[in-house]
Parts: sequence; structure tokens; C-alpha cells
Amino acid sequence: MEWKHEELPYLISDDKQLLDKEQICGWLQTTYWASERSKEMIVKGIENSLCFGLYGENRLAGFVRVVSDYATFSWVCDVYIDPAHRGLGLGKWLMEVMVEHPQIRHTNMTLATRDAHGLYEQYGFERREMMRRMVDSK
Repeated sequence: MEWKHEELPYLISDDKQLLDKEQICGWLQTTYWASERSKEMIVKGIENSLCFGLYGENRLAGFVRVVSDYATFSWVCDVYIDPAHRGLGLGKWLMEVMVEHPQIRHTNMTLATRDAHGLYEQYGFERREMMRRMVDSK
């Protein structure tokens, strides 16, 4: 599916074929939540998730990934807007499109953040979470 911004020259697509995985890996490896992930791990996560690319001037400007069973649960992760495109409301628009996506809008959604609580609360997310961290299988 594809969504065009009403006022700005941006669009959002859930077509993973359009994603620039190199760009996404570069972005995520600079974040506090994904800096320790390998490129291979990031790419595998993209391949096994519902992903949204935000594009401006035919270039990737933002990204969000959703892990879901498409029945009851969705985990929203890896939300990122390129710094050159911040301050235009694009993160809000990306969230609006994502939470209303027909494949997941009926699911319970969760996410974790250190610094963007205000943004996510606008879309019904609450500040409570329990999480089990990945354990080393060695």
C-alpha cells in the first residue's frame, strides 16, 4: 500500500522491495536501541516484519518496523526519521499510517522508548511495559 502526504512531497509505502537496507542499517547502528545489532540481524528483522518506508524526493527519509502475529499482537520498533527530515511532522504521520494499517490496526500494540513517550501517547500507547531480554544460548 502507499500513502501520499496531503501537503508535503512525501509518501509512505509498506513495500519492502523499495527499502534501502544499507541506509536503514546505517541509521539503526547509530541508535541507542539497535547499535549492537549486526547488519545481518537488522536485515533479517526487516525480512520478517511489516515495514514502512517514508520517502521524500524518491529517497528514504524514515522507517518503522512492526513484528506481528496479525491476530492479537504487534510490537512497534525501529522508528527512525532521518535528521534532515525532522521537524516536519513526518514521525507523527508515519505513526498515524502505521497504527491504522489494515493488517494490524485491530491488534494490541506495544513499543519501548527512552525519549519519545509524548509522541507515542498521542496514538494510544501507555507507559507500562514488562520485557524479557534476549539471553545468550551458550
